[in-house]
This record gives sequence, structure tokens and C-alpha cells, in this order.
Amino acid sequence: MSMTRLLSAAAVAALIAGPALAQSPATAKTEAEAKAATGKATSDTPAKSQPQGTARAVAEAAPAVTGKAAPASDAAAQVSPSGDLIDTLKAAGQFTTFIKAADATNLTSLLKTNKNLTVFAPTDAAFAALPASELSRLEADKTAMQKLVLHHVINAPVDSAKIKGARGPVPSGAGDQVVLDGSDEAALKADGATIVQSDIRTGSGLLHVVDKVLVAGQGDGGAAPAGASTDG
Repeated sequence: MSMTRLLSAAAVAALIAGPALAQSPATAKTEAEAKAATGKATSDTPAKSQPQGTARAVAEAAPAVTGKAAPASDAAAQVSPSGDLIDTLKAAGQFTTFIKAADATNLTSLLKTNKNLTVFAPTDAAFAALPASELSRLEADKTAMQKLVLHHVINAPVDSAKIKGARGPVPSGAGDQVVLDGSDEAALKADGATIVQSDIRTGSGLLHVVDKVLVAGQGDGGAAPAGASTDG
């Protein structure tokens, strides 16, 4: 109803403004008389000016209402399987740094073809949270970058069911260990990073999205997560 009132007010305003822009000397006297009559009617009935004020208030409120109804940011959009691990990450559009790191260290083919991997993929925002000096160091040291990428990889399928209710280390592709923690029912973690989306089953392995870059050595040992064996 507010929108109808707003459109009506705009239509009336256009009708009033139109003749004013198109006036000619021949019609000036008639319009002057009409304006005088309108002014008299307005002064005699001040209450009739209220609808104009209401229309103005609706017009001023409209942007705020529109803003409130706008959809939330899509920054936290869910990742959906789209081919293999690499294709899925590319389609999601929020893992460009991780993909570039895999490309630069010749690991892309591994992630595209191995069928039994589990990958903890940090978002671009997770990499952006690293100190600039650390990113620069990794970019200059391909060996260190490759080890970082492989630290996010487990050579076995480890879904969320194997993490829940337990806490402990599992071997990573880098030869070190990733500490998985499912002891808190509120959130599953890997090396202290929160798994924000789990169990994305792609054509070449299992994908978990994490909100931080995994760092070897974070967390403690403890009992290995149930069923998290990397023997196959």
C-alpha cells in the first residue's frame, strides 16, 4: 500500500509539473487564475496538505526499507561439488590463493586425480589473515610452499563422522601431523582452525573448508580420532 501511495504521489507530481513546463502566453492567464483558486482552497482547508507530507515520508523511508530487505552478503556461500577437488575449488571462487599455491608447487595434478585424499582448504580470507611477511616468504620458497599445501592433505578419506567425539593427530601429506579435534560438539577443528563446511565429496577426494591456514605443530597429541587411520 505504501508503494501504491508513493507511485500515486509521483504521478500527481508529474501531472502538475507537465503543464508548468509546457505553458504558453495564451494559457498563462488561465493558469494564474487556477493557481489563485488552488491557493485559496489550500488556505481554507489546511488538512488537505497532509497526504503530501505522508507521501514525502514514505519516499524518504523507502531506501531504508529496501536496504533492510536486501539479501545478505554471499561471502559465506556453501561450496558444492563440481568435478574433482581443483575444479570444485575453482567453481567456488573463494580459494584462489590455495589453487595458485598448488599450481606453483606442481600439486594440482595430484589433487585432481587421487581418489582417496582428504583436503582441508583454507579460504582466501584465511590466507589474507596471514602476516604479509609470511606470505612473501612462502612465495619465495617453493619447497616451503609445497610443504604447506601438503600439510592440508591427508592420504585417506576422513569424513566428519571420523572426527566427531575424538581428538588426535593424523599423518599429513607433508610427513608431519594434523591435529583433528571433534571433542567440541559446537565445531570440528583441524590444527585449531574451524571446519566451516565439511564432507564435500568431489570426484577426486573429500573436501573440508577451514577458516584458517593450518600450521604444523598446533594443538596437542591425544588419542587418534576414531576411524581416522590412513592405512586405506
